[in-house]
This record gives sequence, structure tokens and C-alpha cells, in this order.
Amino acid sequence: MLRQNHLLIALSEAAKKRLFGHMEWVALQQGEILYESTETISHIYFPVDSIISLHHVMGSGDSAEVSVVGNEGLADISLFLGVGSTFCRAVVQSAGRAYRIPRKLLQDEFNHHSELKILILRYIQALIIQMSQTSVCNRYHSILQQLCRCLLLSLDRLPGDQLTMTQKLISDMLGVRREGITEAAGILRRLGVIEYNRGHITVLDRNKLEHLSCECYAIFNQETERLRPR
Repeated sequence: MLRQNHLLIALSEAAKKRLFGHMEWVALQQGEILYESTETISHIYFPVDSIISLHHVMGSGDSAEVSVVGNEGLADISLFLGVGSTFCRAVVQSAGRAYRIPRKLLQDEFNHHSELKILILRYIQALIIQMSQTSVCNRYHSILQQLCRCLLLSLDRLPGDQLTMTQKLISDMLGVRREGITEAAGILRRLGVIEYNRGHITVLDRNKLEHLSCECYAIFNQETERLRPR
């Protein structure tokens, strides 16, 4: 299973030996909050077949997703930026499994071994691009386009063509009213793009889903692939 997280598989055998004995294999449940914004975290998570959604939380308590983390990366990056606490809330979007490691151990590896530092800094660059593009997308693109982007990013991080996502979860992620998600999902269903039943989404036509999405998904995909460890 180690090979299913792209950052971990890219490590040398020596680095894997230093780290893997300290890693814990954990199950993440949908909706589980791994940490809150401004909180000092104890562990770093490397998703394997789960997805972690990072939310910016407003003073009112409302929140919106700024990025997603799947098997291409890790949560949280604040450790590697010299910050003692997180900048966002981390919520499990899709249940599954992940490796986690105490932050102090990973910080020591990052500080003393350039191999891990280079991998993580490249990942941070990709994540910053995703956050920047998400802010533009939320400002200029329709709810339908945002929903398509959201579904595509989730599909890319999970096996198969099925997703478990309620309309409330999606509306919380995008920071929009649930009625808007209901309308957009209805359009996709009528066009034969998805089938939706009680929080279970099956993507029937991925090509059409990509066509209906905005340019942001293509940019996310391009930059993630460009910066992915080889």
C-alpha cells in the first residue's frame, strides 16, 4: 500500500527505512475533522485511498474548501513553512485509509535530508497553485462548473467512477447554498453525466464532465502532473 501515495513511493529505500517504522496505518471516516485551523497538529497524514478537504473558516463559522489532498500529497504543510499551527480545517471528504507519522519525526527528516525537502517543496508549490486557482474559480465560474471541477478532482484521487458525497457536503466544500448544488446536480443527471442516489454519485460520462467543467480543472491537472515525483 505504501506505493499508493506518490510522495512515499518517490522516497529512496534509505528514507523509507528511516520513516516507515514510525508510520501508523489509520482508517479515516467521512466527515471526520483531523484538525482545526490555528491548531497545533500532532501528526502528518499521507492519504492512500482517502481524500482530505482543506477548508478556510470564517469568523462567522462558515467555511469553503481551498484545496483537496489525496494520494498525491500530505496534510498539513504548515509544518514545513516554519509555522507552529495550521491555517485551515482538515475534514475527511472521502473515507479510506492513510499513513500518519508524528510531526516531529517528519520535521527532523525534512530538516536533515534534502531528498524529502525537495519532494515536499514541489508538492507545496502544486498545492499553492490549486489554492490560487480555486479562489479564482469560486469568484468567476458557475456552480455547475465548480461542481464538475469538484467531482473530477475527487475522481482523480480515487479508484473507479463512484463517489460518496452528499449535497450538504458538496455545498459546504464549495461554500454555496445547497439549493444551488441540487440544481447543478439535476442538470448533470438530465444530461446523462452522473447518476445520483442518496449521497452516492456514479459518473457515467467523464468526457462530458470534463467538457462542462471550467478551465481550472485542466490547470490543476497540468500542474499536479508537472510537479508530481517521478
